[in-house]
Parts: sequence; C-alpha cells; structure tokens
Amino acid sequence: MALLTKEAEERILNLLLSEGLADANLVSPIMQQNYTEDKSVLKELVEKRIINDDMVARATAAILGVPYVELKNITIDQDILSLIPSEASTRVLAVPLGEKDGILNVAMVDVTNVQSTDYLSSLVNRPIRVWMSSERGIREALEQYHGDFSGVNEAVRETNEENETEQKDVKTIVQDSPISKALTTILSYAAKTKASDIHIEPLENSLIIRCRIDGVLRRIMELPKTVAPALVSRIKILSNLKIDEHRIPQDGQFTVMVDDQEIDLRIAISPVTWGEQVVIRLLDKTGVSMEIEKMGMTGRALRDVLGGISRPNGMILTSGPTGSGKSTTLYALIQKIKSEQINIVTLEDPVEYKMDGINQIQVNVDAGLTFASGLRSILRQDPDVVMVGEIRDSETASLAVQAALTGHLVFSTLHTNSAAGILPRLLDMGIEPFLLSSTLNVVIGQRLVRRITEKRETYKSSEIETEGINSIVGNLLPKTKEEVADISEDLGYPGLPVKSEEHYMLARGVNSKETPGGYSGRTGLYESIVVDEDIQKLIISEATAGEIMRVAKSKGTVTMRQDGILKTLAGITTIEEVNRVASDLS
Repeated sequence: MALLTKEAEERILNLLLSEGLADANLVSPIMQQNYTEDKSVLKELVEKRIINDDMVARATAAILGVPYVELKNITIDQDILSLIPSEASTRVLAVPLGEKDGILNVAMVDVTNVQSTDYLSSLVNRPIRVWMSSERGIREALEQYHGDFSGVNEAVRETNEENETEQKDVKTIVQDSPISKALTTILSYAAKTKASDIHIEPLENSLIIRCRIDGVLRRIMELPKTVAPALVSRIKILSNLKIDEHRIPQDGQFTVMVDDQEIDLRIAISPVTWGEQVVIRLLDKTGVSMEIEKMGMTGRALRDVLGGISRPNGMILTSGPTGSGKSTTLYALIQKIKSEQINIVTLEDPVEYKMDGINQIQVNVDAGLTFASGLRSILRQDPDVVMVGEIRDSETASLAVQAALTGHLVFSTLHTNSAAGILPRLLDMGIEPFLLSSTLNVVIGQRLVRRITEKRETYKSSEIETEGINSIVGNLLPKTKEEVADISEDLGYPGLPVKSEEHYMLARGVNSKETPGGYSGRTGLYESIVVDEDIQKLIISEATAGEIMRVAKSKGTVTMRQDGILKTLAGITTIEEVNRVASDLS
C-alpha cells in the first residue's frame, strides 16, 4: 500500500464512502481511533477486511491522477517481464507492463515513492510511466517470474558463442558455462508449478521442453538444437551417467534444493531419431498427502480396502498406468497400519518417500539387488508387512504369493488397466489359480483426474451429458429424496442428486493463469474388488477380466468410470476429465 499523508487518506476514504464502497458505521470508529494514535486508517480497514486493497488502489489512483491497471487474471509475456529482473521487481513491488515510444510502463504499489521510480528508470536505462495496482495484483503478477527463462536464454547465447570460437571438452563446457543455470531455471519452474515430469525432446532443428502439470503435458519453451549436447551432458554428470554413451538408454537420479525444499529427480535418457530424449520425474516429498481419504478414495472402495488391510495376511494389489499414483496409495495404506508392534519392510525402485518407522530397501540391479533377490532377503528379516514396489516378473510374483501364504501382509503394484485385470495378469505370470485365490484380499484399480479449482461456476448438463450420466451411474443414484442420505453415505459423496431425465447441476472451474483450464491439483478415481468366495471360483476357472468385473459389479463394486461420474456430480471434477482418463473403462 502506498505511503500517504493523512489528507490523502481522508480524501480516499471520502471517495470510498461517497461511492458506497465502505460502511460509514464501521469506518468512523477506526478513523477516530487511528487519527488519535497516528496510524494508517486505510491499513487498519484492510486488515479488518472492511475494505480490500483493490478498492484502496483504485481510489488512490483516482485521487493521485495516476492510471490504474487490474493485474488479476492477466498473463504478462516473459519477454516483457525480463525487462526488469525478478529481484528488483520483488524488492520494490513493481511489474513491467510493456514498452511504447521508448517509455516503459510499470505497475507499482507505491506510486508516490520517487526513489523507487528513479531506481527502476536507471536500471532499465529509459524513462518509465507509472501505473497504480493493488499489492495483491502485483504479487500475483510477480509469481509469473517462475517462468522467467532469462538464465536459459543466457546459456543459449554463451553456448553458441563457445561453439563458434573454440571446441572445448563437453564436460568442461557443462560445468563452467551458464548451462548449469539454465538447468536450474527449468527445474525451478517445474517445481514451482508442481510439475510431475519434465520432457526434454530433440527435434531436427530445435529442442523442446515440456512439463507435465496435473497430468497434462504443456510446452514451456523451444531452444536451439546447439544447446542439446551441453544440457543433456550436464544432466548425465549430475546423475553419474556416462556422458559419452549415446547408443543405449540410461537411468539415474539426483537430488536438488528448490526454495529450501528437497526434490528427488529420477532420470531416464533414451536415444531417439534426432538425439537423446530426457525425461525427469520430480518427487516432491512435501506436497503429497499420505491420507487415503484425502486422495479421493471413499465409500465402498474405501471400506473394501480398509477391510483388506485389517487382515493379518494376504495380498493387497493396486493397478494402473505409469503416474496414476499407485505407489502413493500403498504408502497411504501402510501409514494406516503403521505401528510399533509390527515390522514393515519395503522394497522399492526407487524409494520415493522416506517414512519413519519403516525399513525401506532400495533396489540396486547393478549390485545384484533385484525385486526377487531382495524379497528373499526380506522374508528372513521377520517382517509382518512387506511392500514390493512393483511385481515385474514371474519370480517376484511367485515370491510375493509365497510371502502372503506364510502369514505376511503383502502390498504391491502391477501395470494393468483395471482392478479385474490384475487377476488374469498374475495367472499369465505362472501363478497357480488355487494359490492366487487363497492369498488375494482385495485388488484396486486407479487413475488420476484434475480437480476443479475453488473459483467455479455451475451449469445445467446438456441432454447428451444427462443421458451419459444416467447410463453410467443411473443405477447407483437415489430414486427419491428419501433415499438421498443413505445412498450418499454408502457411496461416500454427500448430497448426491436424485436420478433425473432432465438435467443435473454440474460445475466447471474458472480459467486463469494460476489454474489453466479451471483445474488445480488432482484426485484419484478408484475401484476395488474384494476377493470373496464367488471371485475365488472365477479365478480358479481362469475367467477373463470382463467376467470378473461383471460379477464384482453385481456385488456392489463401483467402477473407476462410475467413481469419476460421481465425483463430477459432487463438483470435484468434470465429465471431460473423466472421459480423458477413463474413456476406455466400463
């Protein structure tokens, strides 16, 4: 908020009162008290939420004769932001808006601060024109600086200069040149936008950088092809990989600190047509909820799974594609049963989240520590609960089943499309049907969908949407108002609507620079199948996944697609999101 004289504050308050933007009954007592104590009335009113800083900024601009700009929901081009370094912008709370006729337009909070304007003018070496904006608007605009790739641009320029002047050893270039700063900038952007993956992809004449944010890949920059060798080599050096090996895939990992947060990076490098592709998985331990209820599991699925993990032995398996949150689900379930009375041992590749009170083992194939050999070792360590990061082969599957048969509770994951698909997959791995039927407690299928942001709007479903909703969950929805409470509680979604042939009230998020597409964060879609006597008979007869799912649905299983539509009716996600990730599911 700008530093103003008492006279200026009084004029601003009178303007707000005359326009009906403030309540005189609330303002008058604070004016009398603060004038006596020589405090800022405006600041006190904002702190007490009688007025907001947007109102103050607009009124201040009108009183001072300064143009006002609303920065909310405005995306400023990175080329414009780079005109003033982020450090300077943050220090004086000022954001560049653009240049016209040699004059730089700058939005500021304190437009009366002559020293700040002179400082900015000398910094950019040109005259500036000041615009008024609220502190909230300025701070929101400053957040866009996490996409400031000036460090990358500098690296591009200097790397090109080095290539033109003299040929140096690649290792020397990547350690000494700004390519390190370029990589840091990319990693920082990914961390601040909560990206799960970074894709560095070579084309014939350029290098594309994309980030997977809330499950969707977004292109963030395109670099000259000349940067590729140094950038990829820098990643290899940090990951302790061979920088002169370009013919075969390599995997590695390293850890970085971003804004005082430790983030583990998993690196996968593969040779492709135009060079080497790099995929970096970011594992931010601080931003992950380990509560299964907060991850989206509810209703019948939650009851099935909690029943499965309460048993002293058996197997709990979860399935889904890469990046669907399978490992996080297992961590959350282990968190539920963790106790000083039991010994929990995990075998992972890699250890994604370190948990107190659990013995976690990192797979090391080069040293001979595979899932199979590690599992044999674990069973000699008197475990009560065993978690195997992934069942990848017949040997690991067989050992996991043997562990469950000998009194252990076993958690693991597989890559299949659905919960029912787990059962035929294990049979394909050579597990005897009678062993499988007697060891499995519950199997889980899951996907991740984007959540609607808090700022949203409601609308009536179209005729096609209504038809689709009824065809998928019509048999689950209450038929009368009297059934709403019981069915909503059973399914885990309070206030479900009565089945309608006309329309349903749905929600969609408001698109903004912070929430592209109207989404922010993700939640899970889940389905679970309890392996009871009927399912055991199907396993022994080696039934297909479709046959198993039909029986499971008849016994009350809510499928992932149905769970997605219920989440849509509950205002958690949208039909488009459910169709994006679960359109292939029944």
